[in-house]
Amino acid sequence: MKKAIAILWVILGALATFAQTTASQPSALSPAQLSITKAQQIIEKNPKDFEAYNALALALARRARETSDPNFYTQAEQALDKSFASSAGNYDGARIQVWLLLGKHEFASAKDAATKLNKRVPDDVMVYGFLTDANVELGNYSAAENAAQWMLNLRPGNLPGLTRAAYLRELFGDPEGAIELMKMALDSTPPSEAEDRAWITTQIAHLKLATGKTSEAEELLQQALATFPGYHYALRNLGKVREQQKRYEEAVALFQQRYDAAPHAENLFDLAEALQMAGRTTEAKAAFARFEAKSMAETNRADNSNHELIIYYTDYANEPAKALEVARREAARRHDVFTLDCYAWALHVNGEDAEARKQIEAALAVGIQDAGMLRHAGEISLKAADTATAKRYLQTASDLNAPESERARATLASLSPATTGDQKQQ
Repeated sequence: MKKAIAILWVILGALATFAQTTASQPSALSPAQLSITKAQQIIEKNPKDFEAYNALALALARRARETSDPNFYTQAEQALDKSFASSAGNYDGARIQVWLLLGKHEFASAKDAATKLNKRVPDDVMVYGFLTDANVELGNYSAAENAAQWMLNLRPGNLPGLTRAAYLRELFGDPEGAIELMKMALDSTPPSEAEDRAWITTQIAHLKLATGKTSEAEELLQQALATFPGYHYALRNLGKVREQQKRYEEAVALFQQRYDAAPHAENLFDLAEALQMAGRTTEAKAAFARFEAKSMAETNRADNSNHELIIYYTDYANEPAKALEVARREAARRHDVFTLDCYAWALHVNGEDAEARKQIEAALAVGIQDAGMLRHAGEISLKAADTATAKRYLQTASDLNAPESERARATLASLSPATTGDQKQQ
């Protein structure tokens, strides 16, 4: 399972300003690469320029998003060390440090650091953005909403505020509102910011796919890939489109391309699932085995693939005890809706359905309309003998016409004819 988006860390004002100085240069380099080159040129002339090191760190962090290569975070941290060596505790460096914590999924530390910066400079829009990101990932949705509102109050219509507000609208069950805000953000993004435009376009496509508009999602993802060729986020979503279209071999090719570019455990999980759907069971089994090994190697780190590992153990490996062990470990770190969903499902396959129902209902209480999550809720309710609630969840999941909707329909169809008939009358 892969959540819609991990962190909405888009276009810091400092980076956008810095990139404008490079956008006019004729080059095949990405916006982040151009900013890296410019910063390195300044540092070469003045090795004590802490602002140039800050710009370099920021550009390297952005390059990490462009490529999904975490090694750029290490380089960014090294650049920040040199910034602080020249100007101890400088504010911009401290702010970038929070961004890096978010990128490494150290959400609790990021929240604490952003809170300190917020007290230091209470009207910094991007610090409120970091508070939004950290609280979203920890499951503190009221605090996240409050921080996002502050972003828009301080600077109405600002781009990072729009994207964060869009994600919250998705989580709160308003995908159309989320699309509207993302379109506003896209309209505000200059053509020179190719990766940002591709990222926003991909998020709109994700929202379209999640609400059954598969053809529109496909068109948007092709646009994203034309804007930023080989973009790993777009490849993943296009792979999901192909699965929805039952074009499984094409899905395999897309997920393989993505994994080749970014060999992370969660990317391998998507590839293994696609291989399974394509009927390539021997290859799928081998891919799942490699995934498990890679995922277990990082399971205790902040930046992990525990959500996917839980689903592997519950849905593919028939290892319920292992699933629950991982789920409890992740739930101790955070309580976002996706972690609660995985935890509930792990509890369910271990026969702990009362607690499973509590956890899945806590996730759905946020408002999210996710077909997979709703299917889980339906099956958990069925096990608890609450057929009416189960039918409601399963029907809602089915009506989304999204990935996972077909499995919800299959569960509905497995009910007795009388029960199914009652559902149609409601």
